[in-house]
Amino acid sequence: MSVQRWKLTIEYDGSAYSGWQKQEAGIKSVQEEIERALFQFCQQEIKIFAAGRTDAGVHARGQVAHFDIDYGARELNSFDLLRALNALLRTQNIAILKAEMVHATFHARFDAVSKTYRYRVFNRTAKPVMDFDYVWHVYGALDIDGMRQAAQYLIGHHDFSSFRATNCQAKHPRRTIDVAEIDCHGDYIDFIFKGQSFLHHQVRNMVGSLIMVGRKKWPPQKIYEVLMAKNRVEAGPTAPPQALCLEEIFYPNQ
Repeated sequence: MSVQRWKLTIEYDGSAYSGWQKQEAGIKSVQEEIERALFQFCQQEIKIFAAGRTDAGVHARGQVAHFDIDYGARELNSFDLLRALNALLRTQNIAILKAEMVHATFHARFDAVSKTYRYRVFNRTAKPVMDFDYVWHVYGALDIDGMRQAAQYLIGHHDFSSFRATNCQAKHPRRTIDVAEIDCHGDYIDFIFKGQSFLHHQVRNMVGSLIMVGRKKWPPQKIYEVLMAKNRVEAGPTAPPQALCLEEIFYPNQ
């Protein structure tokens, strides 16, 4: 009998869930559904640990989690685990993309070196019929160059108190943003942020503030002033959750 640690790469549509983290009984979460599938698979109460929690309505293409399982003397391979979990999750908007056996010291959260989030804005007059649950519909022309200039102020190691949710439980507000890019393709505007970790609502608050620049309600340098204020009331509104997606998590030697 031996305990083996497994790493899962997970994709999910967060629309129907309260977020990643397991909630009180009767409230659906991504964590709970995967743990339920694991119980059905091996009849063991297994807790999974994610690289990062996503809020209600937020999606993921590359969430990572790990768990430990004692499968006894039986052989368990990646293909069988992947096939079994996806079969058990077939009624959920959750898919396991990859299952990998990892070292016992691997930790999905603490071993992560960076995470990439994408926030997608849909910018046209007519509403987005096909992508309604996956974009933030913003009316009117936006100043793309101004937003790109403003986004540069967010790169680096800063106190992001101005972009932190009031109920954020992080021990300190200092974070490092390595990438802050804005890509345009047709009616879509993607805000891409990469860093080791993020505060609660940080990406959504940064996007809400950048849209203030895009609408020319703020000059680009206002983002620097907001950052230096270290006060949430100085920043723009919190962008809605459905347009945010956790794209990828990077680990050493990846």
